Amino acid sequence: MRRRDFIQGIVGTITAWPLAAHAQQAIPTIGFVNGASPQTFARPLAAFLKGLGEAGYAEGRNVSIEYRWADNQIDRLPAMVADLVHRQVTVIAATSTAAALAAKAATTSIPIVFELGTDPVKLGLVASLARPGGNATGATQLTDVTAPKLLEMLHELLPAAHTIALLVNPTDPAVSGPNTESVRAAAGNLGLELQVVTASSERDFDGVFAKLNELQAGAVVISAQELFTSHSEQLAGLAIRNRIPAIYKGREFAAAGGLVSYGSDIAEAYRLAGIYTGRVLNGEKPADLPVQQATKIELYINFKTAKALGIAVPLPLSGRADEVIE
Repeated sequence: MRRRDFIQGIVGTITAWPLAAHAQQAIPTIGFVNGASPQTFARPLAAFLKGLGEAGYAEGRNVSIEYRWADNQIDRLPAMVADLVHRQVTVIAATSTAAALAAKAATTSIPIVFELGTDPVKLGLVASLARPGGNATGATQLTDVTAPKLLEMLHELLPAAHTIALLVNPTDPAVSGPNTESVRAAAGNLGLELQVVTASSERDFDGVFAKLNELQAGAVVISAQELFTSHSEQLAGLAIRNRIPAIYKGREFAAAGGLVSYGSDIAEAYRLAGIYTGRVLNGEKPADLPVQQATKIELYINFKTAKALGIAVPLPLSGRADEVIE
């Protein structure tokens, strides 16, 4: 070998070292988008990261995460998703119905793993639960199934109450529409009058409870939507101050003074979404991953609140509770 060739070879090898090191350091990126805020979704986010870990990924070690939180301003989600698509993230974790719809509209090539509380087939996110097809799959809660159950439980607790209210967020029609339909049908079957009241932001909450008193509603069912999940403790406090029996999902609501909480375990759904996100990072295709359902249903009853409202909790109902809060 000539001396010149030898030196050029050495120089070429040295020049390539930084490039090789950079290639080894490159890690996949998850675009995590949610309609709420990180402060109110700490427990679900921790469950998502736990599921991601079960699939072999840890943030900062072998995967990076670009977080986008809409702070309950759902109209911001399309721009947030568009930014993630522009950044060419490896996979989009769309952890709300509105976020999933925005992601599906923005890309047909980047894999999407969703977590939501309504039927993804009806939303057009997947072809079927068993065979999603396309670039999206994920996990769902049984919100559409459990929504009428909330009304039935209130009727069991308050058989004399004829008028029941349903609180929905109209800016999230993909959830508020199906929930209203199913609860209205249940009210008809039970012979109850259903009054629908709306809140589009936290600023509307005081007015909502004033309206409930004006309607002389015997109780209120709170629709399973992100706005209300983000402020479940505040809503529980307002219900107590206004002496209105209220039911919603999530232990946090009952622990903060809400009368009853009933619904799918949101943390479990996020954990399943985290696992699927890891599996997609490992090379599996969303089209081949059946949509999973978080089937664990939890019931919490706040006996202290029931006593304060003069409500006697039937033994069959308290016997079904996962926890009685005293």
